[in-house]
Amino acid sequence: QVQLVESGGGLVQAGGSLRLSCAASGRTVSTLTMAWFRQAPGKEREFVAAIRWIGSPYYADSVKGRFTISRDAVKNTVYLQMNSLEPEDTAVYYCAAKASWSEDYLPGQYDYWGRGTQVTVSS
Repeated sequence: QVQLVESGGGLVQAGGSLRLSCAASGRTVSTLTMAWFRQAPGKEREFVAAIRWIGSPYYADSVKGRFTISRDAVKNTVYLQMNSLEPEDTAVYYCAAKASWSEDYLPGQYDYWGRGTQVTVSS
């Protein structure tokens, strides 16, 4: 079993930055595909970014160049650095993990989820 706990959400003005953290327990993040998804009110959960144990991270087009996913193997934590935030980024952000490598952008592929952290960007 893998437990995931997100933190770092909050209220920020447009153009500002936040860093989300996802602390994992039960298995090291370096052996998993780790991802961030988000869900705005009335919308489906959407892919934001993913990082595998090998290879480069990748991003949704809507956040490319603004968000950065990274991991700290010592702290067993994954981060999402979010810069140049826009009101459209407002959502609950979820951390997710899985052992497989396929279709990383699909929420249904993930075995483990955190409870989410709210990010609100004001205009």
